[in-house]
Amino acid sequence: MEHRKILHVDMDAFYASIEQRDHVEYRDRPIVVGGRPDQRGAVAAASYEARRYGIHSAMPSRVAVQRCPHVVFVRPRFEVYRQVSAQIRAIFRDYTDLVEPLSLDEAYLDVTGRDSAIATAKAIKQRIADTTELTASAGVSINKFLAKMASDVNKPNGLFVILPGDAMAFIANLPIEKFHGIGPATARKMKQLGIETGAQLQQYGEADLVKHFGKVGRHYFHIAHAQDNRQVNPNRIRKSVGAERSFTEDLSNVGAMATALGAIVAEVETRLIKAKKMGHTLTVKIKYADYRQVTRSRTVDVPMQRATDMEPLAQALLTHHLEPHPEVRLLGVAMGNLVPAEGGKYQQLSLPME
Repeated sequence: MEHRKILHVDMDAFYASIEQRDHVEYRDRPIVVGGRPDQRGAVAAASYEARRYGIHSAMPSRVAVQRCPHVVFVRPRFEVYRQVSAQIRAIFRDYTDLVEPLSLDEAYLDVTGRDSAIATAKAIKQRIADTTELTASAGVSINKFLAKMASDVNKPNGLFVILPGDAMAFIANLPIEKFHGIGPATARKMKQLGIETGAQLQQYGEADLVKHFGKVGRHYFHIAHAQDNRQVNPNRIRKSVGAERSFTEDLSNVGAMATALGAIVAEVETRLIKAKKMGHTLTVKIKYADYRQVTRSRTVDVPMQRATDMEPLAQALLTHHLEPHPEVRLLGVAMGNLVPAEGGKYQQLSLPME
């Protein structure tokens, strides 16, 4: 049986690299793309020079400054990042129609019909460098999971290949926290069971993993044995539409939170209309001043798109689940379980909260 040829291409420090490309003064310096500490910002991307200080994406900007006092903060230019991403995707489609973007800076490609996946990956990396003056790392293997793991091996500007005969040994030597799809909490639970490497994960049967981790245990069993049948989907369905807002000063007044939440819901409505989507599941995210985060959701039978439908439910979720004496630094709203809007038709809803 012929194996599939799957690439995972991941741009290197994408946002930060664009800023260093476009601004000579940022080159060879630790820079962070994101909000400044005095604006309660967070790191959207960090250059490799900044990463040497332990700075990484999603880190609070105040922590980034503590780790590197001379780090340079740069305001994001998302329109520029989207333009460069479009250039890169056009390059991908010169080699295959089976391109599944995961974000602006990474994608899976199925190049099974081509003679050499390795030669294709090299050609794509060179085209990206020539066109954008940026570097990309690529992983080549027989499925999505292995290609994703391979692209991380030699960053930046790397190329790593996991051949079919090498897959089990590669996984066996992998620390459990390095597995794509195994987060910190799951890794801790696995270590409590004595699973610290891929080799130890391979010793567990599928039933045992389901017993300890539920249905996702089946996925852990399959990736431990180099099995991943997911197709590269060029028509990947968007799972949710949302918006969120960080506040320069913590909000402790429920009225101020309600006002802010209303503005966020209005933004979600705009994005849903643009995407021609409606959704059944509304989620409210609350991040407190100490960075603890909670999310609460409610699913309804009739899909929603309009702010007049979403806001009462969002406000009810907020007030029912808000802690006493709150200090809130961020609020977010997302609409999931999406369906087509069918020409923008919608129904007004009455959504009392029990």
